[in-house]
Amino acid sequence: MKAVQQTITVSLTAAGELQRMVWAGRAYPVQGVLDQWRYGGRWWLGEAPRTCYLVQAGELIAELHHEDGGKIWWLARLVD
Repeated sequence: MKAVQQTITVSLTAAGELQRMVWAGRAYPVQGVLDQWRYGGRWWLGEAPRTCYLVQAGELIAELHHEDGGKIWWLARLVD
């Protein structure tokens, strides 16, 4: 896996499911969530807990993170 650590734009369906991610000016439709897990964050550094997703988005397999209660999504890693 290749570390990326960049903020991205994520669109959700009306039901709250991942629909599309936009990274580097290109839109990738999310075809499926391969895995989902919770990460408690490094509380000693003030990090908020987050939900993490491993998704198939277009030709990418990407790990996305979303902090609880926040609007910021980021692309953590890509499978290379």
